[in-house]
Amino acid sequence: MWTLSGFADEISADLDEQCRVFTELGIGYVEFRGAWDTNVLDLDDDQLNQAAKTLAAHGLRTSSVGSPIGKIGIRDDFEAHLRRLDRALQVAARLAAPMVRIFSFWMPEGDDPAIHRDEVLRRMAALCDRAAGSGVMLVHENEKGIYGNIPRRCLDIVESAGSPVLRLTWDAANFVQCGVRPYTEGYAMLRPHLEYVQVKDAVLATGTVVAAGDGDGQVRETIRALHADGFDGFFSLEPHLSAAGPLGGFSGADLFATAHAAFTRLLDEQGIAYR
Repeated sequence: MWTLSGFADEISADLDEQCRVFTELGIGYVEFRGAWDTNVLDLDDDQLNQAAKTLAAHGLRTSSVGSPIGKIGIRDDFEAHLRRLDRALQVAARLAAPMVRIFSFWMPEGDDPAIHRDEVLRRMAALCDRAAGSGVMLVHENEKGIYGNIPRRCLDIVESAGSPVLRLTWDAANFVQCGVRPYTEGYAMLRPHLEYVQVKDAVLATGTVVAAGDGDGQVRETIRALHADGFDGFFSLEPHLSAAGPLGGFSGADLFATAHAAFTRLLDEQGIAYR
């Protein structure tokens, strides 16, 4: 049975409101990215404890820490950022999250990403070394503008790192915004390393983000193949139906419910059980 999660901060900055909507939708997990207009890694210990208590009071668990680790320029200082991963691992431990989402660094505009490959791989290896022994899995998301934004470079990262703590997150909309047909061009290549799925879609001609199944992200083909393969993991709603930016997006309660309905309708069409 597949498990639904999502970025509840797309609903509201208020954590209680986030939890209320998730409870109404019957979603039992949160990909925790932020609350009270504060990124998850910038919450102090008191705020983090309050967040953990609020989630527990609503019966919600954490599927992943939606961290911004790796969302710095490839030429930016890495040592301070590496220490920031320590906070992400602390947050994951406090929220009992099995995963932390990461990225593979912004590429300078106009540069061939191949120029920066060695530095990307050095940094990814350092992140993996830092997470080793923590019990937390690092899951790399294919964000546009970073090194690992297209399938072959995502594969390069995970294979070159060769670490048991590094796996991949699949984001169809991000692939589309990079000119990729996700299922056709990436599924077979990346499926062996796939751990987690972000749920959003986009239109190839414009890059506009839309509800799952309404764009060119080949969501139907992908979920059909995952079901046939026996995939059993998290599907995290990240609708971005009202606003989107480099560090997150927003939908509001109504549009989040629209995104939830669109995705669950696809699952129902395929006869896929979910919770």
